Amino acid sequence: MNACRGGQKRNERLKLALHWTVSQRVSIVQRCARAEGVIFQQDGAPPHYGNIDREFLDTTFPQRWIGMDAVMSWPPLSPDITPLDFCLWGYVKQHVYSERINDINHLKQRITDVIHSVTPDVLTRVWEELDYRLDECKAINGAHIKLR
Repeated sequence: MNACRGGQKRNERLKLALHWTVSQRVSIVQRCARAEGVIFQQDGAPPHYGNIDREFLDTTFPQRWIGMDAVMSWPPLSPDITPLDFCLWGYVKQHVYSERINDINHLKQRITDVIHSVTPDVLTRVWEELDYRLDECKAINGAHIKLR
């Protein structure tokens, strides 16, 4: 009986932690939405496409979010103009695995350290690359291209 109670308490703590994490992220997104000119890019993953998600984005970023069935459509299958796809994940992977990972906690710490190591210079290079990629896409009217 005590084992069940322990499991139940652990589940309650996990739910509370998850709720706090989601609430914290929602709060951050809402603060960002107040900034002038901010447009939110929805990633289009099916779990992020529910009615609740779209209603939240419509309320928080009225007429200012990109995604499926949004006022601002995002080109389908376009990792070539998505900075997270063409830059950040490769950068993180390269640096995280530059040393042997011992366990899950070490992996989590490496990911956190690498994300925190992203400098303004790295972000400037990402913007420059995005600018180049958008120019290339415009030049060929959005047709398929192979980028450097």
